[in-house]
Amino acid sequence: MHLSALVLFEWYRGPRSPQEIEDQELLFPADQAVPFGAAEALLAAEIYRKVKRPRGRELDIAIAACAIIHGAHLRTLNPADFTDIPNLKLV
Repeated sequence: MHLSALVLFEWYRGPRSPQEIEDQELLFPADQAVPFGAAEALLAAEIYRKVKRPRGRELDIAIAACAIIHGAHLRTLNPADFTDIPNLKLV
């Protein structure tokens, strides 16, 4: 199981202790993060245009697009942020 580079960004931008960073590296090594490329960007833009109230949700939409492109299920503590995104598989 890999994480998206966007998820990695979202994780690292918050205040993290050295222990949290170490634990993250054990579970999901940063050097194995799935990149966000052109296909993901195009799908994210399409989703952005389709969902209601997309402003302020750009990062969530981009993460969802990455999961869809890579055929991954998205695990989140905030499923309500993603339920309106078509073709996204939430766990």
